Amino acid sequence: MTLVNQPEHGASDSSAAESGNATRSAAPQPGGNAAGLRAYVRAYVALSKPRVIELLLITTIPVMFVAAAGVPPLWTAVATLVFGTMSAASANAINCYLDRDIDQEMRRTRRRPVAMDQVTPRGAMTYGLVLAAGSTAGFAVFVNWLSAGLSLFAILFYIFGYTMLLKRRTAQNVVWGGIAGCMPVLIGWSAITDRLDWAPFVLFLVVFFWTPPHTWALAMRYREDYAAAKVPMLPVVAGERRVLLECVLYSWATVAVSMALWPVAGTTLFYPVVALILGGMLLVQAHRLLIQVRAGATGPRLRTMGFFHLSNAYLALLFAAVTIDPLLANALG
Repeated sequence: MTLVNQPEHGASDSSAAESGNATRSAAPQPGGNAAGLRAYVRAYVALSKPRVIELLLITTIPVMFVAAAGVPPLWTAVATLVFGTMSAASANAINCYLDRDIDQEMRRTRRRPVAMDQVTPRGAMTYGLVLAAGSTAGFAVFVNWLSAGLSLFAILFYIFGYTMLLKRRTAQNVVWGGIAGCMPVLIGWSAITDRLDWAPFVLFLVVFFWTPPHTWALAMRYREDYAAAKVPMLPVVAGERRVLLECVLYSWATVAVSMALWPVAGTTLFYPVVALILGGMLLVQAHRLLIQVRAGATGPRLRTMGFFHLSNAYLALLFAAVTIDPLLANALG
């Protein structure tokens, strides 16, 4: 599963968000009828940011296959997914508590449960703390102490390092804050092996370099929201040419590091071939945007959301190849 959330991923529907802002609903009560109970449960599920957790799962599950050199032990894998989900949900809930003021200012986030008064700030904080304690204890008891420690570090870094320290103070927020979103690969590996090695650190760096251009492409779409909320994302404080140049450089770093898994983990040729094809697609799109902005394109004409969605697919397919490769190696004997 993944242990903690990437900094501010996943766009919400902006038109729906605007309509939701006009009719903020009161916090649902658990003691009411069945419809009220469902609304209460949905609010807390939304507080966990399940779409972010899905993205984290993409990186956690494959690394367990590499660590096990095949199919990982079922119980360990299930426990890692369950407690990893709890870990990510805890960080996301506390993030909603801490960012409730700026969430109300942004189209993409104003429908979050705390921003809409569907969950009280105290309820969000309590929920997050209970999940953090439960996930850490669960990892320690049912998996191992190393994964428990890494999970706890990811939660604390996302809350204190990204949300409280970096997000509102520096345009490098998603660069260094993205470390929290890289932790799932280390947790997944340590859950299987009870140690760390070079292979998970290579995948850690893949996610680390992938995060900034992925997030900046989204932030370019919602630049006005971030500016209104006084969050100094790079697209707010720098011009489009500078942002897209950095997207190109980070994309090159992502692809270069992804290829390093081949010699480090001793993969078959399947993985580097897939990684090269996917990397080529990512780089073509990144360079295309940079060429367009140098030719005078600006604003919606740049279609940065196309790069955002492509980068999502890139990461998902790359880690699918990571999963398939050890199975293919075993099949080939």
